[in-house]
Amino acid sequence: MQLRSRPILKNCANRSRTLSNPMRHGNLIIVSGPSGAGKSALVAGVLRSLDRIRFSVSFTTRAPRGKEQDGVEYFFVDRNAFQSLIREDALLEWAEVHDNYYGTSRKFVDDLLEQGEDVILDIDVQGAQTIRRKRPDTVSVFVMPPSYNVLRERLERRSLDEGLVIKQRLKRACNEIRCYKEYDYLIVNEDLDDSIRYLEAIVSGNRCRKASRMEAAKSVLATFGGMDAENP
Repeated sequence: MQLRSRPILKNCANRSRTLSNPMRHGNLIIVSGPSGAGKSALVAGVLRSLDRIRFSVSFTTRAPRGKEQDGVEYFFVDRNAFQSLIREDALLEWAEVHDNYYGTSRKFVDDLLEQGEDVILDIDVQGAQTIRRKRPDTVSVFVMPPSYNVLRERLERRSLDEGLVIKQRLKRACNEIRCYKEYDYLIVNEDLDDSIRYLEAIVSGNRCRKASRMEAAKSVLATFGGMDAENP
C-alpha cells in the first residue's frame, strides 16, 4: 500500500491558514480515556461548537469501523507504511493498541499550532503519556465513564467489536482508569451534553493562558512604549 497521506496533510494545513490567528499560539489538547468512555463524541461536539480548533487525524493500521472514512477519522495505512513513518521520525507519538498501530503526525500538529489553531487529539492513555513527556505544556483531559457496567453496556451497544475484543477493552480499561491522576482535567461522561460543555470550557479557558497570549501581550505593550518604558 502506498503512503499517500503526506499530500493530504499538506492540503489540510494549507486550508487552515485562512483561520489562523497571528496573535495567538495554538494549544495542543489531548483527550484520552478508556475505549467506550465517549472521547470521540465529546471531541466531535467541541469541533462543531468552537472555532479555531482542528482535529488531529491520526494514522492507524486498523480497518475502518462503521462509516469511518479515510482522512476524516483516521488515515488508514498498512503496517509497512506505518513503520516507514516511524523510521522517518514523522510521528509525535505512536503506540500499538489491540494489535494495531496508532500515531500522530508531528508536522500536521506543529503547522496548525504555529498558525494559531488549537489542535485536539482523541488519543489512548499510552500515547498521551508520550506527548505529555515531549510537550509539557499540553492541555490534558481524561474522560471517565460513570461506572464499569455503563462502560461495558456502551461497548456492547455500539456493536463494533466481537465479544473477545470487548473483554480485552474492559480489561485494559481497568488499568487505564487509574491514570486519571496524571491529567490536568477530568470529565465523568454521564450526560453527553454536559460533558461537551465542560470540554468547551476547558478549551476556551486555556486560550487565555499567558503562554498562548505572549504575542498579543507584546503587541499591547508596544503601544505603551515597550517593557522598559516608564510612560507611553
